[in-house]
Amino acid sequence: MFNTYEQAIDWIHARLRLGIKPGLSRMEWMLARLEHPERRIKTIHVGGTNGKGSTVTFLRSILQTAGYRVGTFTSPYFEQFNERISINGQPISDQELVELTNAIKPLADELDLTELGGPTEFEVITAMSLYYFAEMSPVDVVIYEVGLGGRFDSTNVIHPLLSIITSIGLDHTAILGDTYEQIAFEKAGIIKNGVSVITGVKQPEALDVIRTKAIESKSPMYHLGDEFTTGLRESLERGEEFSFSSMFGQLQNLKTSMIGSYQVDNAACAVMASQVLVNYYSFMIEEGHIREGLLQAYWPGRLEVLSENPLVLIDGAHNEEGINALASEINSRFADKKISILFAALKDKKLDRMIATLEEAADQLTFTTFDFPRAASAEELMDVGSNKGNNNLAVDYQDFLSVKINELNEDEILIVTGSLYFLSEAKPFIVNLLKNK
Repeated sequence: MFNTYEQAIDWIHARLRLGIKPGLSRMEWMLARLEHPERRIKTIHVGGTNGKGSTVTFLRSILQTAGYRVGTFTSPYFEQFNERISINGQPISDQELVELTNAIKPLADELDLTELGGPTEFEVITAMSLYYFAEMSPVDVVIYEVGLGGRFDSTNVIHPLLSIITSIGLDHTAILGDTYEQIAFEKAGIIKNGVSVITGVKQPEALDVIRTKAIESKSPMYHLGDEFTTGLRESLERGEEFSFSSMFGQLQNLKTSMIGSYQVDNAACAVMASQVLVNYYSFMIEEGHIREGLLQAYWPGRLEVLSENPLVLIDGAHNEEGINALASEINSRFADKKISILFAALKDKKLDRMIATLEEAADQLTFTTFDFPRAASAEELMDVGSNKGNNNLAVDYQDFLSVKINELNEDEILIVTGSLYFLSEAKPFIVNLLKNK
């Protein structure tokens, strides 16, 4: 039994030693012992390469504005471990996490001794979330974000009201495959028989895979660009504006407070999801709830402005598609600024194209590292880079930021980007620096 939050967290993190173990057998074993909590909650399943967290946030905010009590399960955490399991955007308490760990640990210990092997960290947390929402703190609906892939992800034990696949990109290729078709096949694994699927996927070859799976599953499919569309897209100073159209109606001048033209696609998927919930599941969501929900939605680390003067942003662009989107926003929003970028990444990413794109976008690119087992060293990143003249190395990112933020000019912008694990560590330090500046 655990008595403190620290003991519980240490035990959960210790499961990281088991790595990634695709498959649902361990989850199914634990859920059977827990008397199937996944069958006692209403869920929505959100997968995709990029945009999952933002889409979860948009949809949660719409539902919450409409008066629903909404659970979310997301990963990785950004500021606090507890936020992975939240209700109406508020993370569970430390004491609740201790209770959950005490409920799941005996099952993990027993499973350790079976031929299935012990559950991974993510499997343990997924089981905790299902038990929490079914037994400890019931909600109207829970939005589950896929951890990795979809078909064999531990969240794929749920049978949701609807599924959302936001995008397809070449990430985690060692596990999911190295083509858009292969990755789409894994993502499409969350599509369940007869359950509507909403997608913003753009690549024709990936879309074909998802559409084939939807047809086989007799699942109605709503694709951004076909069954629903956006128009009149405009980037605002601190957000986006767009119109939305589907067979269920049109909405003009929708606004988000989240920066990035790609956020329009994520918001549109959330709006489409809300319309499906209204028309097929009798959810009471009105136009005003959609408008207010989109405007109020906040997800940390996605082109997040930490300071206007000096201008400091953080962005969790941790794969090639994310870096491309960041570079596009830099070119469209900050063409009149000198661009300084601080970048840290995990060594298992495809770094060459990511760094090449950053070199084109930045006037000054600084590589750094952070305390994480899979983090690439600053030297490793520097070796991948080619634009040696504008590239720099910072072994200690805190020392670099302490100097750089104090030296920023009015015509300069500092963007801290890369691994979300890095940003979750760096953000509190940056916020404290800015507060004391």
